[in-house]
Amino acid sequence: MTLPRPKNAANKRRLTELSVRKLKPKSEAYLVWDAYQRGLAIRVQPTGAKAYKTIYSFHGRPRWLHLGDAGAIGLADARTLAAEAMLAVAKGQDPAADKRAERGAGTFADLAAKYVELHAKRNNKSWEQADWLVRRYLIPRWGKLQAASITRADARTMMARIEAPILANQVLAAASAIFSWAVKQEVLTSNPCRGVDRHETRDRERILSNSEIPKFWKAFDDAGLVASSALKTILLTGQRPGEVSCMRHEHIKDGWWEMPGEPVPKLGWPGTKNGATHRMWLAAPVRAIIDELSDGATTGFVFAGERGAAVTQLDAAMRAICQRLGVNEKVTPHDLRRTHGSTVTALGFGRDAMNRVQNHKEGGIASVYDRHGYADENKRIMEAVAAHIMALAQGHLAVGKVVPLR
Repeated sequence: MTLPRPKNAANKRRLTELSVRKLKPKSEAYLVWDAYQRGLAIRVQPTGAKAYKTIYSFHGRPRWLHLGDAGAIGLADARTLAAEAMLAVAKGQDPAADKRAERGAGTFADLAAKYVELHAKRNNKSWEQADWLVRRYLIPRWGKLQAASITRADARTMMARIEAPILANQVLAAASAIFSWAVKQEVLTSNPCRGVDRHETRDRERILSNSEIPKFWKAFDDAGLVASSALKTILLTGQRPGEVSCMRHEHIKDGWWEMPGEPVPKLGWPGTKNGATHRMWLAAPVRAIIDELSDGATTGFVFAGERGAAVTQLDAAMRAICQRLGVNEKVTPHDLRRTHGSTVTALGFGRDAMNRVQNHKEGGIASVYDRHGYADENKRIMEAVAAHIMALAQGHLAVGKVVPLR
């Protein structure tokens, strides 16, 4: 195919504002080319509507780029836009395809929703946390903006408005994932988060001190029964917050919580973070928490929120608790898991035991081991650690006192 060419000199002229206004409709649409700016033409419809177009060749095929209605933009602006388009073509770009992609993206809210449904739910075990960050920090500011209009400056402004460095990095990562997916799908042409500097951070070492445990234990109740129970269970078991949130009654057998390594979509189980099947003993205080919530239930989420879905927003609940307690160094749900791990080693059970009960891969621990291996030892560890934490939480153990139970 070749580009449409003027059939005679009458179809190519040095356009002026006056000559554009005088163009009359015909029985069929026709083009008048501008002799001044290469690639610029005006298309006149039988209805009398007129629009500026840039027409060029890309990989041997014609491309039509709509610049705007002649009644909306002037000839000078049309020539500027055409010049920019032809420069892009010279650089190997396809402006018409880019524009179609940008139109297909819609608003950022539309794009974020498509990303969740078409990609995140199918490929990201922790998609709910990232989706919550997007809805909390990005949708209020970017939701109604065209996704293609969001710039790197917008991403930097967003980062500056979030005071917590780690949180800002997480929000940026969530946004970048959406834009990267859109680029791969050819819905957008670029990711505005690329090149935006992340905040420097250090690995967290935050754990609850013995004096903080009773304060937080009491404050957990301010988050409501379900969220409070989930937070207490994280502290007493040391399991990952996302896995505790999705704990199922079907996976609890004779006091053992058996976690499939792979996701079980029909149950809403995300799988373990490292993909390794994990079996852990639920200590007496944890079983009591579960019994209080279950009311004899044998199926469904243990920590069920509205409409029976898994509890969410535990991070937000912890932030609110820290604010009420006036805690300067904030505590996250994952810090509760870290507190449990530190208690395991403080009681003399050792790092290998901590890795084993918390389903770590580090330190050479096998990712999959005999489901009933170490059963007696693991059971004793979980009961001892839970009893120690409960003693602190209820004020039955002097602060600063650690009783080796091994």
